[in-house]
Amino acid sequence: MLHKTPGIVLRTVKYGDTSVILSIFTELFGIQSYIVNGVRSSRPKAAKGNILQPGNILDLVVYHHEQKNIQRISEFKPGHIYTTMHVNIVKNTVALYLIELLQKSLKQPEPDPELYHFTEKVFRALDTENTAVAANLPLFFTLRFAAHLGFHFAGHYSEFTPYLDLAEGTYVDLPPHHTNYLDETNSELTDKLQNIQYIPDLEQVLMNKERRRNLLYAYLDFYRLHLPDFKELHSPPILHEILG
Repeated sequence: MLHKTPGIVLRTVKYGDTSVILSIFTELFGIQSYIVNGVRSSRPKAAKGNILQPGNILDLVVYHHEQKNIQRISEFKPGHIYTTMHVNIVKNTVALYLIELLQKSLKQPEPDPELYHFTEKVFRALDTENTAVAANLPLFFTLRFAAHLGFHFAGHYSEFTPYLDLAEGTYVDLPPHHTNYLDETNSELTDKLQNIQYIPDLEQVLMNKERRRNLLYAYLDFYRLHLPDFKELHSPPILHEILG
């Protein structure tokens, strides 16, 4: 049976002489593996194969069988044509981080349309917004993605609750008796990021590269505390180098 669904390519692996196996985060079926034959067999099809690079948003017509680990694609076409993301080194590096975080966190092929639409909105914004917004997108997405996965920071920063306890996931009045917490400044910045409703407003959250770096690693520690199988990401050091 054929199904129409949008999807975001997370990984492309060459298979045989002419085919690829794709990992795609789809609206209808969550994360799925697909085999596409013949996309590397000739110049015209090779150009079509470029549509399948990671980060691209596709409109798909797919076969889906619950018992199969690898599905097949009947048709695919671009769902969004990027104008800057693949050619701007900052935006491209941010995209690589977002893709890796999705890969490391989405394990089961369970549909989550709300998460899919949020993720697609972030990728579209990465393409259209300025680099000041792009620089804060990893922090913003990491926080919102955690909430979709079922864990988030409760409460808000205030003069009475100025510390963010990463182990408990809540703002507290005194520093906890462990090292997994944020100081007053980082706690306040986190609350500001959490309260952002419109992605363009991210450029109003000002911080230097060291602050941004420390916050991202703290948020990834938060993932490790709440996702037992969460593995270390390779993209953050590259991301921080490019963001400068």
